[in-house]
Amino acid sequence: MTRVIHTGDTHLGYRQYHLPERRQDFLDAFQRVADDAVADEVDAVVHAGDLFHDRKPGLADLLGTIDVLRTLSDADIPFLAVVGNHETTRDGEWLDLFESMGLVVRLDDSPTVVGDTAFYGLDFVPRAKRDDLDYQFEPHDADHAALVSHGLFEPLVPDYGNVDWDAAEVLDAANVDFDAFLLGDEHTPERVELDGCWVTYCGSTERASASEESERGYNIVEFADGEARISRRGIPTREFVFVTVDLGPGEGLDRVREQVAQHDLEDAVVIVSIDGEGEEIAPARVESFITERGALTARVRDRREYAAESGEVEVSFADPDDAVEDRLREMELSEAARDIDETVRASKLADSNVADTVESRVADLVDDGDLDALPGEAGGQDTEQSTEDGTGEQTEQAGADGQASMGEFQ
Repeated sequence: MTRVIHTGDTHLGYRQYHLPERRQDFLDAFQRVADDAVADEVDAVVHAGDLFHDRKPGLADLLGTIDVLRTLSDADIPFLAVVGNHETTRDGEWLDLFESMGLVVRLDDSPTVVGDTAFYGLDFVPRAKRDDLDYQFEPHDADHAALVSHGLFEPLVPDYGNVDWDAAEVLDAANVDFDAFLLGDEHTPERVELDGCWVTYCGSTERASASEESERGYNIVEFADGEARISRRGIPTREFVFVTVDLGPGEGLDRVREQVAQHDLEDAVVIVSIDGEGEEIAPARVESFITERGALTARVRDRREYAAESGEVEVSFADPDDAVEDRLREMELSEAARDIDETVRASKLADSNVADTVESRVADLVDDGDLDALPGEAGGQDTEQSTEDGTGEQTEQAGADGQASMGEFQ
């Protein structure tokens, strides 16, 4: 039997809400996975991409990551990994550096055999390049096989408008029969069986957005008797307190405070959502009330709509993304333009990676001679970058906190 931990989306270096404490939380969660691997004496840790949150992680993040990887190396537990969309670059990958140090095995189309299982890797591939994939892998003589990849695959992921990588098509096209397809990118753990192969997301190890309410953790995958068996294990992380307040007519700030005060807020990230018909509330007043009671930070989302008093103009703050989506459908953009829009506005790509990624995708189109696919006015317009989650927070800017580039380590 081969027994491995399947993890991913660790997003090391993410200074969520601009807080150094949250940055440390992501590293602590990764360390917990390594500690569990050593305690359980698993055969390997398999990472399905987005080890880092940013393609230019800070020096402290690199050193912290190396410490965790050495925990595994000292226990003779191999760390097998693929590259995710947050960390991919055109010139080199951090996994290559770690591999040169003997800390990582970067998976590819040749088998890496652990126990009686052959592991293969498929890095994140932009949609524009997926038609060129042939899913041909070198043969193996192990009893089992697993493919590790990063991306949004049907039928496991809800259709965000950018889910067009079909897991069944990949498995059908592959020349190797896989017992498991181990995935990263979707932060919610999911699994489905397709023609005898378990396809599964491990979920993230920390909450990278306020929408990730469920417990964080990883998968344990056992390969034995010609099949894969998957179980789930949670890990302790910083407490997120989610409070939903439905205001009745005439109710306002006092009612919100009353509901929030019923929870233990100490050192927690507190997310308050307000619905109903009550009075308008200044989010800052709720947030200050929460932080005064020991919370690490607080975010208030008022999901109600408020119309301007003048009958001439209506202003709604509830769902701006819906209005953007409606306008984009009316514009009938080309496939390339939709791809770039998804990268800039709707994807989970770190803000500091957006410019390089768009430049890379446009360069690919130019290299392919597909200039007609580019939007006519794309180069002359300014585009706002989207935030990482719905709470109004942006990822930290490149260059902050001693960030390093690959060139500094080559």
